[in-house]
Amino acid sequence: MSSVSKQLTRPVVAVAVVGVMALVGATEVPQTWQDQSRGGDSVTADERARAGGLVLHARLDDEAITPAIARYLSRAIEEAEENAAECLVIEMDTPGGLMQSTREIVKELLDSNVPVVMYVSPSGARAASAGVFITLATHVAAMAPGTHIGAAHPVQVGGVPGSPPGGQEDTTVQRGRAVMEEKVLNDAVAWVRSLADMRGRNADMAESMVTESRTLVAVDAVKEGIVDLIAENFTELLEKIDGRTVELPRGSQTLETAAARVEMLEMWWGEKLLGILANPNIAIILIILGFYGVLFELYSPGWGVPGTVGIACLLMGFFGLAVLPINIVGLALILLALALFVAEAFVTSFGALTIGGVACLIIGGLMLINEPLGVVRVSLKVLLPVAIATGAITFFLLTRIVKAFKAPVTTGSEGLIGTMAVADDNFIPDGKEFAGYVRTHGELWRARAEVAARRGDKLRIKNVDGLTLAVERLE
Repeated sequence: MSSVSKQLTRPVVAVAVVGVMALVGATEVPQTWQDQSRGGDSVTADERARAGGLVLHARLDDEAITPAIARYLSRAIEEAEENAAECLVIEMDTPGGLMQSTREIVKELLDSNVPVVMYVSPSGARAASAGVFITLATHVAAMAPGTHIGAAHPVQVGGVPGSPPGGQEDTTVQRGRAVMEEKVLNDAVAWVRSLADMRGRNADMAESMVTESRTLVAVDAVKEGIVDLIAENFTELLEKIDGRTVELPRGSQTLETAAARVEMLEMWWGEKLLGILANPNIAIILIILGFYGVLFELYSPGWGVPGTVGIACLLMGFFGLAVLPINIVGLALILLALALFVAEAFVTSFGALTIGGVACLIIGGLMLINEPLGVVRVSLKVLLPVAIATGAITFFLLTRIVKAFKAPVTTGSEGLIGTMAVADDNFIPDGKEFAGYVRTHGELWRARAEVAARRGDKLRIKNVDGLTLAVERLE
């Protein structure tokens, strides 16, 4: 195998290993969890059963609802069922999130054979947008003082977020968009009403949270029948829900939580990694950094760290996008932007292609996430500096790359052709030509010419034949 092949193979293998580890880490579920009351030692199911009632505690601290959160809560429910827990308490503070991930969580909650208690906490927390649907799906819903719930209206479907609904847009397009938004709204209304009815909560108020973006503080949420109670802290919550009967798929169950042992179920590193990669802002930054790395390798000889890191960033960025609801048009615009940045180096556009690439990158980024709830999306504060910096960097690097390829060779024997030389002595006849010695670039060369040259004459090198230069007089 050649040295070049080895240089290319090693980074590719390294990236493949990193990718496999990341995928395994993001998909495999740990088999044990920690008992905080025993200093972190692993606890078996038999030990838990002998210890009495168990309450598992999962916490979402200002977390958007993403595939990573859906996986975390699904694992929490599974752990609670396997260990016959009294209940699972989800302490939540969320601005909302992805509709698809919300649906996955709600399905898990409705099918759970262990009571799930939602606790909107601490004070200042909220259960907004997707948090409304998740709260309504739980068996018991509680809030801490100073919290609020609501604002679950779907946002504009399609197009660029924040764009005006009217203007010069074609009437047919406006009508089609209005129909689509109405369908999404009606679907959300039917869903929220069915969840409220199933758990015996106020379906009309739940509907108004979707249609009118109504928001309620904790006291009003209890009065309106959206949540069941207010609890100052976690201990008070367990005392208040003690003795409450809930309906499960397997039948009724009365909670015995007042003296139960509480164990925290943390997100493990695979779920945390997935949560980071599933952030669209992180994903698009990784893709752009990968683009930078590959460009830098094109500008540098061989293959090194920048190219390897660039490929790793591209893999992680596209892996993050793979678990998100992607708008194909938005992704196509981002790829078009990268193509325009590359084309700038080969087409004389005086910067027009770079400007077009910046525009496509911004618009494509804004359209990238196809999500009705509108909480998880690429921020304009991230897109603007990234797009402008990418345009400037690619314009500089790619033009330098092309200039380097088009520049005449300045090394080796080919680099001597066209350069000047000075006769070191008088040329003497040698057959049909004249032979002598010349100096060029500080070196003494044997030379041949069609006409005689005298010492000190300036000559031009026409060709190189081994160690002999073919020269001619300067006119």
